[in-house]
This record gives sequence, structure tokens and C-alpha cells, in this order.
Amino acid sequence: MLNHADVRAAQDLIAGRTRVTPVSEWAPGIALKHEYQQLSGSFKARGAFARQLGALASGELDPAVGVVAASGGNAGLAHALVAAELGHPCEVFVPGVSPASKVKRLEAAGAAVHRVGRVYADAYAAAQEHVVATGATFCHAYDQPAVVAGAGTLALELHRQLQPLHRVVVSVGGGGLLAGLLAGLEPHVEVIAVESAGCPTLASALHAGRPVDIEVGGVAADSLGATRIGELAWEQVRASAPGRLRSVVVQDEEILAAQRVLWDGHRIVTEPAAAAAMAAVTSGAVAPDPGRATAVVLCGANSSPAALA
Repeated sequence: MLNHADVRAAQDLIAGRTRVTPVSEWAPGIALKHEYQQLSGSFKARGAFARQLGALASGELDPAVGVVAASGGNAGLAHALVAAELGHPCEVFVPGVSPASKVKRLEAAGAAVHRVGRVYADAYAAAQEHVVATGATFCHAYDQPAVVAGAGTLALELHRQLQPLHRVVVSVGGGGLLAGLLAGLEPHVEVIAVESAGCPTLASALHAGRPVDIEVGGVAADSLGATRIGELAWEQVRASAPGRLRSVVVQDEEILAAQRVLWDGHRIVTEPAAAAAMAAVTSGAVAPDPGRATAVVLCGANSSPAALA
């Protein structure tokens, strides 16, 4: 299980490599963390730098061979951009649900892209085969300690930007960002984990008492489409103090409505995965409390603005 020390170590490792993304007030007691302004368009750059810099330092990563990732788009893009900056090759395996806009960005970032199967699990299996065949260093989308610790650096920023901080609302797919926040946030901060009804990995695990495979679908499947919650995320969830974590599931129409509210009211372009966290607020599932500062993490913007125009 990861802790504050792991997240602080990741912050020291990636210092100066990622952006400090801004925070703004949405309503009394509700602040938005504009993480979609992060390098690569999502929080994934944090974990990508932590993973690849750590692997280079340890000798695990051979710069002549490079890295490989399996991703619906955002993690792959982050790993591709980081690999390009650090000067080694990157290959990315994506599932069939990945939108063309994300695949084009991967290719523009210099990655060799392979579209495999339908869902993330298919791309993951193909990436593992590639590792065995080539010796490339595997960079997980959400379930590696360095990736999780890197994602958790967002928590350290939030504590500097919002004082005091009482609640954080975050979208969940495979759970890497959730795990990082649980490790990096102060223990008194409540975490509200929001999922699409089409990809309820955490809610399903909580119901079953263990990670379980689910069917993936819905408007946020391209980013939140993991078929089960990550093992590291599940460890962090199980270790959480009673009452610290709350699970919320939102419907596709609520996600699309939140996406529209962000665009119409503030010209903020988010992908459905990021809008899922906002949907918990706009649908009323998470009520503003002026006495308790709440941060809503808008985790990614890799969507076409044309869809919102």
C-alpha cells in the first residue's frame, strides 16, 4: 500500500516536469481543479513521468528499446509524450473504443499505435505479449506503484491551493487517480469516487467485497473503461478509514449534462470521464456545503470541442 512518503518521493522525482494546474471557485464551497490543463491533457502525465524517470534511474528501462503501454488514450498519450521528451521509443496498444481524435494525438506524439480488440483488457493482453517479445518496459495505465504515486502528486497540490480542504470529488475507471489521492491526501479529507453507470468498477467491487470483472459501456468508456478496479486502488480503498470514501454512480445523461454545463457556462472542454466527477455535483448527488471546502477534479480534456459547439 502506498502512503504520503511515496507520493512525496514521486513529487521530488517529477518536480519541474509537470504543470501546477489552477483551482477556481465554481460555487460557495465548490472549487474546480483544472487538471485537464496538465501536459498531455490529463492527470496521466504525472504518473507517466514518475514511472519512466524511476525506471530510467533504476536501470529497468533500456532507452534503446523504450516503453510500451496499453491505454484507451489518455495514459498512452502521456507515456508517449514523456517518452519523446526523455528520448526513447514508445508503443501504445489501444482498444477499439478509443476515439479517432485520441489515436491521432498518440501518433502525433511519436508513438507507434496498435488498435487491438474492443476493450482495455484486449489492449493490455497484446501489450504484455509485446513486452515478452521485445523487452520493452511496461507502463501501466493505472495499476503500478510509480504511476499511482505520480497521480497522487495532485493531492499535494490541492493541499497547497485549498486551505482547509475537506472533500475531493474524482472520477474512477481503473482507480489510479483514486488510489493516488487516498495515499496523498491528509487522512481527514473525504474522497467521493464517481463512476459512470456503464463502467462501475469500484461500485461492483464494493458490492462483491473484491475486484470483479464488469461489462464496459456508456459515454465514458473510452477513458473509464477498465473491466475491473486496479489491485492497488482496491488496497487503498480497503485501508481507508470507515466513512472516508463514498461511492457515487452517475448516468450517461447526467455526465453529458455536466459536460454541457461546463462548456456553456465557462467554456471548459472536458471529456465525459472528467465530466463524471462534475455530474455528481450538477445532479445533486454531492451537495455544496459552504462550511466544507470541496474540490472537483476535472481530470482530462482529450475530447473534440466540435462535439460541444
